[in-house]
Amino acid sequence: MSAKTKRLFKKLISYSGIFFFVLAAGMLWWQLRDYSLRDIAHAILDIPFSNLVFACFACLAGYVVLSLYDYLALNYIGGKVTWWKWMLAGMLGFAISNNAGHAVVSGGAIRYRLYTRWRIRGGDILKMLTISGITYFLGTSAIVVIGYFLIPRGIFENSVGVSMGLNTLFIFCMAVLLAYFMTTIFFHKKSIKIGQIKFQIPSIQMACAQTILGITDSVLAGLVLYACMSPFVQIPFGTFIGLFVIAQSTGVFSQVPGGIGVFESVFLVAMPDSIDKASIFGALLAYRIIYYVLPLIGVGSLFFVYERWLRSRMKRWLNEAKEKIPAKIKSLKSEIKIRK
Repeated sequence: MSAKTKRLFKKLISYSGIFFFVLAAGMLWWQLRDYSLRDIAHAILDIPFSNLVFACFACLAGYVVLSLYDYLALNYIGGKVTWWKWMLAGMLGFAISNNAGHAVVSGGAIRYRLYTRWRIRGGDILKMLTISGITYFLGTSAIVVIGYFLIPRGIFENSVGVSMGLNTLFIFCMAVLLAYFMTTIFFHKKSIKIGQIKFQIPSIQMACAQTILGITDSVLAGLVLYACMSPFVQIPFGTFIGLFVIAQSTGVFSQVPGGIGVFESVFLVAMPDSIDKASIFGALLAYRIIYYVLPLIGVGSLFFVYERWLRSRMKRWLNEAKEKIPAKIKSLKSEIKIRK
C-alpha cells in the first residue's frame, strides 16, 4: 500500500465519523419529528427518583469494574502500582474516552501521562491499551452473541438494513470469540511481534477473565439505561441487554464521539411504534448524563486534586533542596579549609 493510499484511507476513517453522525442525526429527527422539546423534558422529569438513584449506583459500580481493565492489563505486563493509582487511571481514562471517542488516543493519552510518571514504560503502556481494548471487545462480542438469540426476530423486521447489519455483527462477534480462544489454547506461551513490541499470547484463564470482566462492564452500563427506561417500556432484561450492546457496538464502530446519535437511533428504531418515543429519548438523555457526564466531572475533579497535590509536593521538595544545597556547599567548603 502506497503512502498516498494510506493517507487517503486514514482520511476516510476520520471522516466516516462525520458521515455516521449526520446519518444518525437525520434518523433521530425522523423518529422524533412529532415531539417537542417540552415532551422530552417532561419524560426526563417523569423518571422516578428511586430509579435515578439505582442508575447512579450501577454507574459507580460500572466504573469500578472499568478500572479493573487496568488492573488486568498491569498483571499482563507484570507491572505494579498502588491500587488507587490504577483505579484513578482506569476510571479517568474511560470517562474521557467514553465522551470523546477514539479510546486509544483520548484514553491512552491520559494513561500515558499517569503511568510514565509511575515508572511504567511506553511500550508496556501500549500493551496495556491493547489488552484493555481486547477485553472490551471480548465482553461485547459475548453479549452480542447471547443477545442475538434473546432479541425477538421481528424487532427489526421493518428495517432490512438493520436486520442484515445485526446478522453480520453476530457472525463477526462469534468469529472474534472463537479465534481469540483458539489462539490462547494452541499458541499459549508464544508471542507476536508488532513493530518493536512483543506481545505474549495470554492464557485461556486470562481470556476467560477478560470475557467475564467485559460482560460485567456491559451489564452494569446497561443497568443504568434500564433503570431510566423501565418506567416507560416493559422489556425483558435479557432482550434489553442484547439490544443495548448492539447499539453500543454500533456507536463505537461509527467513530462518532461517544456514539452520540448512533446509539440513540438504534434504540428508537427497535422500539415499537406504540411506545412514546419522547419518553425513550428522555431516558436515553438521562442515561447520557448519569453514565457519561457525571463520571467525567467526578473523576476529573479527583484528577485535578491529585495534580494540585503533586505540584505542591514538588514545590516543597524544590524549596527543601534549595535550602539544603547552600548548607551542603558551606559544609564542604569548611571541610576543604580544615584539610588545607
